[in-house]
Amino acid sequence: MNLTKVDEIIQEYEGEDSWLVMILQDVQEDFNFLPELALKRVAEQLDIPLSRVHNVATFYSSLSLKERGKHIIKVCDGTACHLRGFVNLRDEICRQLAIKEGETTNDKLFTLEVVACLGACALAPVMAIDGKCFGNMDTQKVEATLDLYRKQTQK
Repeated sequence: MNLTKVDEIIQEYEGEDSWLVMILQDVQEDFNFLPELALKRVAEQLDIPLSRVHNVATFYSSLSLKERGKHIIKVCDGTACHLRGFVNLRDEICRQLAIKEGETTNDKLFTLEVVACLGACALAPVMAIDGKCFGNMDTQKVEATLDLYRKQTQK
């Protein structure tokens, strides 16, 4: 694994450990997750215990120690979404991608996450892919929505 990018990110923050969360976010943006070797490099370069880096990396739900897909699908399980079809929506995504929630497809294209709220209750049920919200979702719209992202990747 080439850790040059990790070193560059740390340098952008002038090697200040007070920027640890931002550093980890930037590292994750580059690798799409936080590889163990990258965490060790951050700890070494910032001269802080690896346990502190792990504590931060596991505290924030936006950070992931598991390899994730190119596209992150978040399905809302807030009250409005739950009442308006979350279970069917989640199950259809799982069926079409052949994964369970929290898993990544074998081709590393999609990761499915269930979240407490996406803040779009009026559009329930809602899913987001890479931060773009899709409201009033139903099982019939899932395949077409996923295909948009499959086609982007093929280009």
